Amino acid sequence: MSIVSVVAYATEWPNEYRAIRDELAEVFAPDVVAIEHIGSTAVPGLAAKPVIDVLLGAQSLADIEAKITALGERGFVYVAKYEREIPMRRYFVKSSAASSRVHLHAVEAGKRLWNEHMSFRDALRNDPALRSRYQALKLRLAVEFLNDKAGYTAAKAPFIQSVITKVSDRADLA
Repeated sequence: MSIVSVVAYATEWPNEYRAIRDELAEVFAPDVVAIEHIGSTAVPGLAAKPVIDVLLGAQSLADIEAKITALGERGFVYVAKYEREIPMRRYFVKSSAASSRVHLHAVEAGKRLWNEHMSFRDALRNDPALRSRYQALKLRLAVEFLNDKAGYTAAKAPFIQSVITKVSDRADLA
């Protein structure tokens, strides 16, 4: 059984992301895709599980599905079972002894899932008080749900959704 481990921000995470970004760009070339570092490792100073979350935005899910084999050849394991929960995402995991685990969230660029991931990341990057509250929550939940990753993730969801809703409301007013 694996445990929930939230660690201090590591300065190597952006470099790990850049290597993943370059690898994904090679897989998808010559198609134009957007590739972004998301999740807590994308927020300087924020404690996180040592997992590099990457958001890949393509024109369509079919464009992503066409690359499942090529991604697999690079060590990205396609996890189809989560499509029942989030049908507009294709999810991949890559593990390596040499670097952090990678979670690849492949979606349609510019659609709801893309926008939510980006707005949450950007809100944390731009608001030190929000980042501090989220870190405190994550650290508390990591203790409370030490042996329950699904419980940890579910317990963070209301906070995340509240931030996304606030950002969306502000965008609607602009």
